[in-house]
Amino acid sequence: MRLALSFILAYLIGSIPSGVWVGQWFFHQDIRQAGSHNIGTTNAYRVLGPVGGTIVLIMDILKGTLGASLPILLGIPQHWLVLIVGLAAVAGHTFSIFIGFKGGKAVATSAGICLAYDWHFFLIACAVFLSLVLLTSMVSVASTLGMGIITVWSLFYHDWLLTAVATCLWVVFLVRHKDNFARIKAGTENMVPFGLGQYLRQRRLQH
Repeated sequence: MRLALSFILAYLIGSIPSGVWVGQWFFHQDIRQAGSHNIGTTNAYRVLGPVGGTIVLIMDILKGTLGASLPILLGIPQHWLVLIVGLAAVAGHTFSIFIGFKGGKAVATSAGICLAYDWHFFLIACAVFLSLVLLTSMVSVASTLGMGIITVWSLFYHDWLLTAVATCLWVVFLVRHKDNFARIKAGTENMVPFGLGQYLRQRRLQH
């Protein structure tokens, strides 16, 4: 019963559309109507600015952390359930019951699961992601390629469940970023205003 409750609550917590609610309540904007029209952190930064984007980022990470931690909070001792229940939070973020079963790409929420399971692994994942953002200036590449690297890195932990869940999340990332891949191929993918990729693009435009 407690495990079933964990899954239900994790899904509902993950379903909280942070970007939509923060945008509407505090900035009087619907981020679904601007930028990339996505409800996630990247578009929140683009539409709401650094303050709004950071609030959405923290909320989306904490959704994953809180959702994944529910088995522990409800007194279920098996720590590995953090990974399984955390997937319900990802499902909620991706198919939110509050906005017609639509949602974001679940990158930050997935990071929150990692934080709940192993904070050392979370820090490694953050370092990989930030390094790729600085190299490519593309959050989409940092998210998908970074998740691939993190999945491979998980093999060194000899934790088959961690690797299995990381692989599942990587597949989710790849599917949810298919439009980004099309824009990358066309050379029209949005870039953050810093990093090597942005510098090289500006050099090409100048010449």
